[in-house]
Amino acid sequence: MTLTLSERQQAMLNFIREFSAASKYPPTIREIGKAVNISSTSVVNYNLNILERKGLIERDRDVSRGLKLVGEAAATESKDTMRVPVLGRIAAGKPIPVPGSDFAILGDEEIAITRELLPADTKNIYALQVRGDSMVDAMIGDGDIVVMQHQQQANNGDLVAVWLKDKEATTLKRFYLEKGRVRLQPANPTMDPIYVDAKNVEVQGKVVLVIRRPG
Repeated sequence: MTLTLSERQQAMLNFIREFSAASKYPPTIREIGKAVNISSTSVVNYNLNILERKGLIERDRDVSRGLKLVGEAAATESKDTMRVPVLGRIAAGKPIPVPGSDFAILGDEEIAITRELLPADTKNIYALQVRGDSMVDAMIGDGDIVVMQHQQQANNGDLVAVWLKDKEATTLKRFYLEKGRVRLQPANPTMDPIYVDAKNVEVQGKVVLVIRRPG
């Protein structure tokens, strides 16, 4: 059975699914409202009640995170989401040396992401956890997750993960090629750009999605 939802209700359901999969616990009413641009908690509650009546969620109103996907919403999760491996941590600050490897593998950690948030081509998609605050003006903070598409070339202005060969270090910055050298530009007015010989830079991937840390 296909249930008819408003655009707002579908956005809320997608956010609950994505947030719960990434965080391993459901969002609060305020987090849902912020995600779908609803300032009134009563309006969020109204739409959650509709999702509950349609059998898509269950609610425990005595708990701040008392939401659970059920019924059709839970059954379609695997079809509507993609599990993306978290391959390591990346510096949004000074480059982090990673001896012997470009990224430190984080075991079997994965996050589930709604497919409609990802590029049409989902090949070579992976995620990294951010360390540092050099990209705060790009809405990327310490502890956030950046979803990357592996590619080895970048256009000026692209937000990319790069491997600095001589330092055996990795960093997350905006990429600019300028007369044979690369400017790795932070998005933090208190930090200076990093200038590197173009031959010393290896692009690892481009940011396609940012998942903010809860809180």
